[in-house]
Amino acid sequence: MGFFLRWIFAFLLLAVTFNPTDFNYVRWSMNNYATELPVTVLMGLILTIGYIIYLRATLRSIGGFGMFLILAVVAALLWVLYDWGILALTNRSLNTWLGIFSLSCVLGIGLSWSLVRRMLTGQADIDDVDE
Repeated sequence: MGFFLRWIFAFLLLAVTFNPTDFNYVRWSMNNYATELPVTVLMGLILTIGYIIYLRATLRSIGGFGMFLILAVVAALLWVLYDWGILALTNRSLNTWLGIFSLSCVLGIGLSWSLVRRMLTGQADIDDVDE
């Protein structure tokens, strides 16, 4: 359940920032920054904090190469679905949602990697502590 919640929050973070509908931060801020500048800045800072948390944890746990590998696996899965005729890539809206899904998988796995590693190996990760 822990991984699923981390993935859902990563998906929501990305989807709230941008998605193909009219309900996202990018479109809202472009339409309302003149009249709602303080709210636009506040929401932007909250989203930035969310990205910093996810990206910092992901980079510390799996690194850039691990992020690339996870994204490559998701891309290969989408390629297989396309090759089998299950997935058609002609819909731009669907392609955007697939991109959000792919990036959320990278962030969700990155944030949960310590839990996955502990379950697989029995070894716990700890942060470096200066004494």
